[in-house]
Amino acid sequence: MAFTLDEIATALGARVEGDGALRITRAAEPSEAGPDALALAMQPKYADGLAQGAAQAAILWDGADWRALGLRGAIFVPRPRYAMSGLTRLMDPGPEIAPGIHPTAVIDPTAEIGPGVAIGPLVVIGPRVTIGPRARIAAQAIVAEDARIGADALILHGVKIGARVTLGDRVIVQPGAVIGADGFSFVTPEKSAVENVRESLGDAGAAGAQSWTRIHSLGAVSIGDDVEIGANTCIDRGTIRDTRIGAGTKLDNLVHVGHNVEIGRDCLLCGQVGVAGSVRIGDRVVFAGQVGVNDNIFVGDDVIAGGATKIFTNAPKGRVLLGYPAMRMETHVEAYKGLRRLPRLFAQVAELQKAVSKLGQSD
Repeated sequence: MAFTLDEIATALGARVEGDGALRITRAAEPSEAGPDALALAMQPKYADGLAQGAAQAAILWDGADWRALGLRGAIFVPRPRYAMSGLTRLMDPGPEIAPGIHPTAVIDPTAEIGPGVAIGPLVVIGPRVTIGPRARIAAQAIVAEDARIGADALILHGVKIGARVTLGDRVIVQPGAVIGADGFSFVTPEKSAVENVRESLGDAGAAGAQSWTRIHSLGAVSIGDDVEIGANTCIDRGTIRDTRIGAGTKLDNLVHVGHNVEIGRDCLLCGQVGVAGSVRIGDRVVFAGQVGVNDNIFVGDDVIAGGATKIFTNAPKGRVLLGYPAMRMETHVEAYKGLRRLPRLFAQVAELQKAVSKLGQSD
């Protein structure tokens, strides 16, 4: 697949200088770019890489002298990182899923398959499933009974979609994700040690035999439009009501969303985030990698939590959090500075003790 420099600039809404007819077949880092590549030299620090490679064209920062850099043409964009989204979309051919239904796919006769759908090898589509127009389902995916998949959805290899799950339009699910497994919900006939600890914050009560009884999941999972689900991410169905994920939200790989969780619109959950059951998360919330959220709490709109933050209590709207347990980021930074000063403080206290002891002996 090849594009002219002019075609790329038009797709990005960007400005071209030099030879707009240059043909480009791929994008590359400056030092690795050949004559057919578009070098991504979007900041001055990448200029040296252009001299190491053989690019004839590049995306450059505003004010760059493309002639002095030895190029035949250049594209200038106001926000380079945002331009990357358009460039990669243009050049990404996407997964190769043949049009139509592969002969090895198993599709229940009650399923409704929309026009233009592509279904790959060894896919299983259960009873009463509805698949919207132009959806694509890659090899070995499974869609269980009564699930609904929206228009232009992309379900990649080995994805498991459980019963009654609803996916909106243009949803992307990466390989190995599981949407709609049972929630992890168990109860004991008598009050459990865990319940005692939650109430007392430390006392488990008298030890005794206890067995766990399953609370079955009668709800499902409802996912809005333009949501992306990462590889090997798991989203559990609700106990009674659905687990819900709002439109535009993106989940990274290895994220776990527990039963009854509600996540708002345009949130970003990075790798290894864990959200326990019945949490409510507002809109535009960002969790960095390994953030953990305690069950049955609320996280307000526009909250940002740094990596490995553990949120145990409600987080107000707009709060920026860091640490274990979570606290305001600026408070955590100050506390960490104090922690690093502790060895010096202990040494100073020891010296003071010695001095006081000597004064006592002199009396």
